[in-house]
Amino acid sequence: MAFELTEDFIKELQEHLSLAENNAVLELVNEIPEQDLSAILYELETEESVALLNILTTEKSAQVISELDTDIRLKILKHYSPEQIASFIQFIDSDDAVDLINELSVKTGEEVIAFIQNPEKADHIIDLLHYDEDCAGGLMAKELIKANLNWTIDRCIEEIRAQSKNVDKVFSVYVVDDNMRLLGLLSLKKLLLSDEHAIVADIYDPTIKSIESYRSGTEVADLMRKYDLETIPVVNVQGKLLGRITIDDVIDLITEQADLERQIMAGISNDTEEDDSVWLLSKSRLPWLIVGMIGGILGAQFIGLFENVIHQVTAMAFFIPLITATGGNVGIQSSSMIVQSLARDSTYIAMNPDRFIKGFVVSLINGIAISSLVFIFNLVLKQEMDLALTVSIALFCVVLVSSFMGTITPLILFRFGVNPALASGPFITTANDLLGLGIYFSVAHLLYSF
Repeated sequence: MAFELTEDFIKELQEHLSLAENNAVLELVNEIPEQDLSAILYELETEESVALLNILTTEKSAQVISELDTDIRLKILKHYSPEQIASFIQFIDSDDAVDLINELSVKTGEEVIAFIQNPEKADHIIDLLHYDEDCAGGLMAKELIKANLNWTIDRCIEEIRAQSKNVDKVFSVYVVDDNMRLLGLLSLKKLLLSDEHAIVADIYDPTIKSIESYRSGTEVADLMRKYDLETIPVVNVQGKLLGRITIDDVIDLITEQADLERQIMAGISNDTEEDDSVWLLSKSRLPWLIVGMIGGILGAQFIGLFENVIHQVTAMAFFIPLITATGGNVGIQSSSMIVQSLARDSTYIAMNPDRFIKGFVVSLINGIAISSLVFIFNLVLKQEMDLALTVSIALFCVVLVSSFMGTITPLILFRFGVNPALASGPFITTANDLLGLGIYFSVAHLLYSF
């Protein structure tokens, strides 16, 4: 049965912690998975979290700490010495250990590494620290199971048994040569069913997907999604096996990227957290609000240029919100589709004429549908024919132009190496507002012959 975090549970846990009733705390949390325990820590004060972790075993505490977000983890780790942090690191994968160390100050990180008792673990961490955190090398863990091409089945089983002590989850057995070059995969089923005197070379599968350490995290995610992989080996340019990336690491990456895209599309700085100070949260949102404000001022000034038109046909003012809202919505829809496509495939068939033609036809259909509905609505309300035509023709043009803007702007930004998500949110909305108003009053100028 899945664990359910309730207010009563938190109150009971806090009461036991305040009274230092360690046995009662253990009885309460002992069967709860590490992932759920980490969620509990978000509901506790930092001192309470530290008290809880001190009651748990070092191994379980380490797993809980590795599941936490950076801000909460840093608050907790401030209560531990470098030696104590090193003891936690002994029980987590090298990739998670590197993430943790990168969050610490340089001095503290170096001290933590110095206290790691397992020399191999320390070497793995030092090696991974050289990689950028967003590339395949930065995502990989060094702990894996490998088998030499020339081993007998009997020896292979013994070696795998020994290597498994340092690997939490065994997804694959990688076959390498004497120079550690990756050759293929070894099926555990074939391994168990083969004669003990046979050699690995006779039973391994040379078909394997791997990725170079310098490749981006997005490329890792694309490859694993395309071939439905649970894990993927990481190699250097010579094909030497360096480590492996598991699906949980990729899910974390995709989640972070999705959060980032949502923040940018909403006009929020990409380095904010919900627990940041009021000042930082305000600072992160203010720039794009100012962009929207400037757009609003420009829009007001733009409307002022056509003040005489509005004086002559007052009813035109009633449809300004419809024009601007439609343009903004269409632009956001189009840009969101392009941003999603670019995220799925950086080579995106964006320059394929068929894509543009399809988008144009969709906009054409939507424009005709929306403008027709508004035209009928105006006729039912017995508005002037010229006004009904002005609003409908303007809406039709706004849908086409806004769709084009929403499509082309992310592609231009992507072409120049700028995050295409910047094309969404306040930027695209403000631009389409101004274009929509220009189209609306231009159509009115033509039809009314002002």
